[in-house]
Amino acid sequence: MALSHELILIYTTYFVATASPGPSNMAIMGTAMKKGRGAALALAGGVIGGSMLWAMLAACGVLTVLATFAQLLIVLKIGGGLYLLWLAFKSGKSALCRSGATEFEASDERVVYGKLFRQGIFMHVGNPKAILTWVAIMSVALKPDLAASTLPMIIFGCAAICVVVFCGYALLFSTAVMGAFYRRIRRGLDALLACCFAFAGLKLVLSRS
Repeated sequence: MALSHELILIYTTYFVATASPGPSNMAIMGTAMKKGRGAALALAGGVIGGSMLWAMLAACGVLTVLATFAQLLIVLKIGGGLYLLWLAFKSGKSALCRSGATEFEASDERVVYGKLFRQGIFMHVGNPKAILTWVAIMSVALKPDLAASTLPMIIFGCAAICVVVFCGYALLFSTAVMGAFYRRIRRGLDALLACCFAFAGLKLVLSRS
């Protein structure tokens, strides 16, 4: 019974942290409306991959060691912040452009999907919040009397939540209704994304803790 309560707490915490608005969710939403379902799923796949990378490192105890070295976390914060500022620049540039061309050419699809997948990974790997979230989860889960099945249940359960949330954003916001809505608010949405990325990036770069 205690294990069930702990799993519910872990899953609930992870769902709230994953589903709450942030740069990754905003990027998936914007990509879904702007470039379609496939592109949004590619970006979501990268975000999921980055999250599961941190999960595996947390399970191996690597993140606990990393979290004790403030200098390494500072470097990670600055790197992630600069990447978000780059995304803010790109979104801001798109917001200033009056052209409504948003479709990819068929010959570029494979390359674009790969770039979006890598973008998703970089966004999540460069986010110290992901490290601290998994450190917190593992600090609750990893106890001396831990059952052998508990750790896989945590990782696979959180992976399922991750897939449902991020792919759900991609599928929901890539519908025809959302596509038509995007064409009306394209520049405003790109401006909002630019502000979101800039705020998150500056917060990471300027943060001292």
